[in-house]
Amino acid sequence: MYIRRAMEDVILRADKTFKATLITGARQTGKFTVLEALFPDRRSVTFDDAYLEEQAKRNPDMFLQINHPPVTLDEVQYVPELFRYIKMVCDASRERGLFTLSGSQPLLLMKHAAESLSGRVCVLEMLGLSLREIQGDPFSEPFLPTMDYILARQKTVKKPENIWEIIHRGSYPELYHTPEMDWQSFYSSYVKTYLERDVRSLTAVQDLDSFRRFMVAVAARTGQMLNYSNIADEISRDVGTVKNWMSILEASGIVYLLEPYTPAVLKRAIKTPKVYFRDTGLASYLTRWLTTETLAFGAMSGAMFETYAVSEILKSYANRNIDYRYCVSYYRGKDKQKKKENGQTVEIESEIDLIIEENGVLYPVEIKTNTAESASAAGSFTVLDKVPEKKRGTGAVVNLCPQPGRLRENVLEIPVWYI
Repeated sequence: MYIRRAMEDVILRADKTFKATLITGARQTGKFTVLEALFPDRRSVTFDDAYLEEQAKRNPDMFLQINHPPVTLDEVQYVPELFRYIKMVCDASRERGLFTLSGSQPLLLMKHAAESLSGRVCVLEMLGLSLREIQGDPFSEPFLPTMDYILARQKTVKKPENIWEIIHRGSYPELYHTPEMDWQSFYSSYVKTYLERDVRSLTAVQDLDSFRRFMVAVAARTGQMLNYSNIADEISRDVGTVKNWMSILEASGIVYLLEPYTPAVLKRAIKTPKVYFRDTGLASYLTRWLTTETLAFGAMSGAMFETYAVSEILKSYANRNIDYRYCVSYYRGKDKQKKKENGQTVEIESEIDLIIEENGVLYPVEIKTNTAESASAAGSFTVLDKVPEKKRGTGAVVNLCPQPGRLRENVLEIPVWYI
C-alpha cells in the first residue's frame, strides 16, 4: 500500500527545474519509494547492494555510461566518488531531470552536493510520515498558530481515534505500508541496520554496544536541554566522544537539535540546545515503552508528546521545502516568573517550548498533554515583547483539547492533530 507523500508536487517541480534532485532524510523514511512511484519508467539503482557500490567506486565514469540518465540513484552517500562525474554529465547537457538522488545521511550529502553540484541540484529533506499523510489529508500549509491557519485547517482535519497509538507506532512508512508488521521486530532490525551501516560509515565506531547505550541515553532525554556531561557519566565515556556521537545522530537524521532563541536583549537566555528524536516510535522502543498504554500514562508521556508535536511542525515545513532551521527555536531564561501550582505560588524559569519566526513576527508555542489549559500556560510569551524590531504574534498552547479555542486575546488553544 503506497501512501501519497505531501512533497510529491515539490519533487516533480524540482525535477523539471533542476538537472539533479537530491532527497535526504533518515533511513527508511520512504525516499526511494516515492522516487520509484513518481518516475516508474526511470532506471533505478540502490547502493545498498554492495556489488553495485563497488562497481561505482571502482569505475564511476563507466558506471554512469551503463546507467545513463535519466536515472535514480539510492543511498548515494556510499559512493561520494560519483558526485564529480554527475557534475560532468550535468554540465555536458541542457536537459533537466537527469538525476534523482536519495540518501540517508542528510548533513554529509548536503556537503557533497554543495561542493560538487552547486547550482545544478535541488536538495529536499524527507522526514517520516506526518499525521496528514497517514490520514490521506491533502492540506499542505506549514503550521502557524493563527486564526487564518485554523480556519483553513479545519476544512480537512480529522481527529484520530487514539493519538497515542500514532505517537507510539512512529512515522516510518513501512509500519503503515504493512500494518501487520511487528513493531518490536521492525525497530530491532532498524537499529541493527543503522548501527552496522550508517554509524560505521560515518566514523570509526568500533564499540557498537556502547553506541547503542548512548542512543538509549539520548532517547531518554528527548525534549530536554542537551547535557553532554550527564550523558557521558551515564555511559562511562568522555565528553568529547559523546559530542562526536551526537553529531553522528544528527548527521544521519535520527535527532534534531533545536537551537535556543538568544537575542542580545535577553541577556539571561540559556544558550544550550534541546535534543529531539525525529521519530517517537524509535524513541519509545529504545526507552522500552513497549505498548501504547504504558507510554501514554508513563513518566515520559510529556516529553514524548512534546517530541511528537515538534516533529509534526518540522514536517509541515520540510514538506513545503522550507528550511525550518532558520525559523524555529526555543527560549529558556534564568529570569523567574511566578506561577500557581496546586494552590501555591511558585517561581519557575521562563520557558517557551517553540518559537516560530516569520516575516519578523515571533509566534510562541507551548506544548502540554492536558485536554484543557489555562492562560497561565502562556505566561512566558510576554518576554518576546522585549525584543526590538520584532513583533510578538499570536501564541498557542498545543495540547489534547477537543476543539480549537481562545485562552485570551492573543493566545489560542489548538489540538495537536491540527498541526
